[in-house]
Order: sequence, then structure tokens, then C-alpha cells
Amino acid sequence: MKLLFISLGCDKNLVDSEYMIGKLTSEGIELTNFEEEADIIVVNSCCFIGDAKEESINTILEMAEYKKAGICKALIVTGCLAQRYQDEIKKEIPEVDAIIGTNSYDSIFEAVKEALKNNYYKSLKELKGLPKMETKRSLTTGGHYAYLKVAEGCNKRCTYCIIPYIRGNYRSVPIEELVQQAKELVAGGVKEIILVAQETTLYGIDLYKEKSLHKLLDELNKIEGLKWIRILYCYPEEIYDELIDSIIRNEKVCHYLDMPIQHCNDDVLKRMHRKTNNADLLRIIKKLRQRIPDITLRTTLICGFPGETKEAHEQMLEFMNEVEFDRLGAFTYSPEEGTPAAGYEDQIDEEVKKDYQADVMELQEEISFDKNESMKGRILDAFIEGKVADENAYVGRTYRDAPGVDGYIFINTDEELMTGDMVKVKVTGAYEYDLIGELV
Repeated sequence: MKLLFISLGCDKNLVDSEYMIGKLTSEGIELTNFEEEADIIVVNSCCFIGDAKEESINTILEMAEYKKAGICKALIVTGCLAQRYQDEIKKEIPEVDAIIGTNSYDSIFEAVKEALKNNYYKSLKELKGLPKMETKRSLTTGGHYAYLKVAEGCNKRCTYCIIPYIRGNYRSVPIEELVQQAKELVAGGVKEIILVAQETTLYGIDLYKEKSLHKLLDELNKIEGLKWIRILYCYPEEIYDELIDSIIRNEKVCHYLDMPIQHCNDDVLKRMHRKTNNADLLRIIKKLRQRIPDITLRTTLICGFPGETKEAHEQMLEFMNEVEFDRLGAFTYSPEEGTPAAGYEDQIDEEVKKDYQADVMELQEEISFDKNESMKGRILDAFIEGKVADENAYVGRTYRDAPGVDGYIFINTDEELMTGDMVKVKVTGAYEYDLIGELV
């Protein structure tokens, strides 16, 4: 039997996908990249924002055509869309043979077996505890880096976000389990581990009754063969002194922090039900840069949240100019049914949202270029990500670059390098989002 597995959405979803692929391949099912070869098709779906929901639905419909044609014998939908819209999926897309919720991915092989017998299968376990997978993950990231999901769910209840409703409350994975997972990944060739969760900064609060991300970092830093540890999704109000201390003392922890602030205007933040205000954000950013002078700060902004005035938008641009984030992504607000913000009366026109987003990204391009220009002459470690076609040049990532969301450093050299190699590079040039360098 051949399996086509399509993983949509975030890197947290990707970790679930890798566990499911690992389980199915351990049972003798062979992977394929071609729809026309697949006996089994699994779509791990996303519905975080409107565009993601649309992509998931369109992908399922496209795969359903192979079921109609008799090529695919089992079509299975997992993940966030499956959790939220199980009844609608079955009604509107009858070709789907099985639905697996966000906390049920350990049922994937059972779903495949039942679907192949032409039995409809549904598993939507209560959003408590965590699935237990006995098999190892099958990495899809190329081998030298991997995501480590430290927790599931979220307790924050931001007014725009659907995640707590489809992923449940915050549940941490015990430190010993994460360390064991990390050791297995490193033994398999992984050199960079990227910590992810809906919010990493609250790690351990449920298990150990205190924030414990710093303790996890201390343990991961001891793993032989591991080069980098990167932290994503840190809510600014939860960044604490012991965490900063551990970033400083543990040499494998990248001086990089992904800290989504969403906005800087106090009224907008309050309506979002965020736990920070403008003064808090300035204080936290100042502290991080004082304690870790070479830190790279990444953030995410929502443009066009209900009630965001032109003045609030201008304040956001002024804030960006003041703090100069090293990395920044911006999304237009997407009203998600069932969230409080979707019911707010002062929704903003789509064109205005897009204009706000364009303003933000245009300014960030200037800030990013200036930041990159200032890197000239610096010597940095870089992971090789691949070769530039038909050129004596390679694509690399420095500690300043998370995979998939940040830039690259293009390295000119006649030397033969392999993906996953770590090299020392001197920065010689800059683009808006990327660097140019040469081997030291």
C-alpha cells in the first residue's frame, strides 16, 4: 500500500504529521509523492485563519477526486479542520472515509485499517492529556533540524483566536520525555532543535506549577551532538528572568526569540484580550536587548483588527521605527466564527486591512535592510541548507534565521559542502531580507 501524506498549517501540526507518518510507515505502508499512486491519502488540515481553512478545504476536495476515480482507497482528514468541522466534512465531502481530531492522531493506523474495509471511522478524543505514539517520528524537514513540540493547547483566550477551542487547554510534555525525544532526534542526525507550542514561555506551568522552560533548556543543552536550540512563540508578558538567564548561560541556545506581540496600541491590545500594553512591550524589548545585546527579535502583527483606527495603525508604524524588530511578519485580520472578535461590530474593510499590511511590510523592508547592512564584516556560524543551481554558491541559515519564515545567507565558494554542514561565514553584503557571505 502507498501513502500520500499532506501536512498543512503550522510547524506544530507538522510534528503531529511526522508522528503519523512514522506510525504508518512502521506498519509497512510505503510513502509516495504522487496522488495517482496513492492507495491512502491523509490530509492533516489547518483552520487557524480564513486562508488556511480555504486551503485545507480545497486540498480535501482535490484529493476526493482521486477517491471518486477509484485510484485512492482511503481518504482520511486529520487536524484542526477535522476537529472543528467533522460533521460538515462528512456531509459535504462524502468521499472522506475517516475523521481524526487534534488529540487523536495516535489512532491513525486504526483509521486506515477501517477505511480500507469501507468502514467510516471517527476519533475525536477529549482535549485532555496527550496522544501516546509508540513509534518514532519520520522527519520531513531534511534531517538536520527538527521541531520539538513542548506543549499542546492554550489558556490565553485571545478574542481573535480559535486554537483553544480546537486544541484545548495548555498541556505540557514532561521534561524527561522531551529530552528523550531530543536525544533520539540528535542520534538520527538532527543538529538544531526548534521548540514550539502555542506558547512556549508557559511551559511546565501545569505539570510543575511554575514556568519551567529554563529547566528544559538546561537539560537540552547537555545533549552531545546538538548544535543549536531555537525558541519560538514566546508571549511577551510571560518572558521571565530565569528564562533570559538560561539563554545567556546555555551556549547552544540561539540568541533568537520569536515574540508575537500582534499590536502595540493599548485599545487594540485590550480588545484582543492580550495581557500587555505599549509600555510593557517597550520594557520587555529593552530588557532583552540589554541582557542579550546580539539577540534577534522576531514578531508577528495583525493588521486591521476590528476597531483599529488610522491613528492606531500610525502608532504601530511609529513603534516599529522605535524598536526595529529584526524579523517581522504581518497578517490581515481574519474573523473566525465562534471567537468574540468575529462578533465585534466595527469590522474593517478588506482593502483597508491590506493597505495597513502593505504599510507595515514596506517599513519592515527598510528596517530589515538597515539591520542586514549593519551585519557586514561579522563572522557567523551557518547551517548549509542547499546549493544554488548552476552556481558556485550555497544557501545557509545563521542563528538569526528560523527555517521557513526568515531569510538566508548566500555563500560564494568553490568548496564542496553538504546540506546540514555548519560553517563559519563572513558577511560581505546585504539584501532586504538576506545576506551574502564568504567562507572564513
